[in-house]
Amino acid sequence: MQNGKEYDFSMKYKDNKAEEVKIAYVGGGSRGWAWGLMSDLAVCSDMSGDVYLYDIDYEAAQHNEIIGNLFDECEETKSKWRYHAVKTAEEAMCGADFVVISILPGTFDEMESDVHAPEKYGIYQSVGDTSGPGGILRAMRTVPMFEEIAGYIKSYCPDAWVINYTNPMTLCVKTLYRVFPEIKAFGCCHEVFETQKLLARALEDDKGIKAENRSDIKVNPVGVNHFTWFTEARYKNNDIFPVYAGFARKYADTGYTKNMDANWANNSFACNHRVKFDLFNRYGYIAAAGDRHLAEFCEGKWYLKDPETVKSWGFGLTTVDYRRKDLKNRLAKSEDYRSGKVKVEINCTGEEGVNQMRALLGLCDLVTNVNLPNVGQIPNLPYGAVVETNAVFRSDTVIPVMAGSIPEEIYPMVARICGEQETLNSAIASRDLNRIMSIFANDPLVTCSLDEAKQLFAEMCENTKDYLSDYDFSTMR
Repeated sequence: MQNGKEYDFSMKYKDNKAEEVKIAYVGGGSRGWAWGLMSDLAVCSDMSGDVYLYDIDYEAAQHNEIIGNLFDECEETKSKWRYHAVKTAEEAMCGADFVVISILPGTFDEMESDVHAPEKYGIYQSVGDTSGPGGILRAMRTVPMFEEIAGYIKSYCPDAWVINYTNPMTLCVKTLYRVFPEIKAFGCCHEVFETQKLLARALEDDKGIKAENRSDIKVNPVGVNHFTWFTEARYKNNDIFPVYAGFARKYADTGYTKNMDANWANNSFACNHRVKFDLFNRYGYIAAAGDRHLAEFCEGKWYLKDPETVKSWGFGLTTVDYRRKDLKNRLAKSEDYRSGKVKVEINCTGEEGVNQMRALLGLCDLVTNVNLPNVGQIPNLPYGAVVETNAVFRSDTVIPVMAGSIPEEIYPMVARICGEQETLNSAIASRDLNRIMSIFANDPLVTCSLDEAKQLFAEMCENTKDYLSDYDFSTMR
């Protein structure tokens, strides 16, 4: 059923293709994720339809409407998609088959506080969007937005599949289910994909065996988003763990960059994988995210003591100044696309979003990692907590893979983070600033004194107060 009307599947399928598919894109003014989705849809030969771009910045959505429709002119394009900028969530979502959420909760001014305000207390963050002081403040801004989005979905397209890309991933997906328990939502992250690629490099380095695709490396991910671990990894039924053990020892001190992130020193988003190797050599399991994310879930002085320590571990601190410059470049690129000065190009992302849509429409089957509420796929983490494991996608169904328990060697770290996220979800839902502050002070990255933690929390709230109007700061003790 869609809004009380019988859903007519005969209108969707013709010659084994899904036609007239409707996608609502929340955050449709994006100058990054949106263009990637446009590329991925353009080369998908068995789906076509309409993408409705909804954004609080309507002009940005209008610009992407123009750019999206230009993809029809690309030589590699295999399907027809029509892009529409709309002013209301209702217009975007009514009758939608899929809702994609990719938003920036606030501006770069708020992000600057998230990332850099803690530095005067000796707290450094390499990302600042999921954990640590920055992740907590970002969650305080993001959760109310997702409560509103969940309400829109419940009202306008309750049967739609919802794909979230926004961070903090765990709290975003948790909020969608808290507000609308019957929602069909999951969160997508590509960090696991990059670790599969690293395992392929390990196999080539040690055995001279070249895997054709990263998907040839079969893995069993467990954990929470950005702090995910592989408990199994195989290539053509061969166990990769012994190979990776040798690889991690070999490159423990130097890092590994061949054909991968050789320019990590000049790229805020790259690394030489030394953090991953160190965690494997400590615990015997493969940490399956980028080093800059992994470091933020560990004790603050391990990898993020200061900028010199960060550099010694072969990754970088992502500065907000870098993001501002990057946005300036992308705004110029948007203008060049719209004017015709530069032709739009197909640049496929390697993300699974479009394949997930295809599988849910019954066009293929797919197994990939996603973030879903725990219904037993990780039995020793709380029921209902959002966890990351593989899931099976097929016609109108997502079934999490029973991935097994978090191994006892890494359980204390993962359980601590999972517990923090569960408690933070509850505290933000009730807008309880004192509980949030206690969680803030207990985060592994908050290595200052309790009094300094309280002071830092108050400062960061003040810096971002324009996006915290739902909170009553007179209640803070």
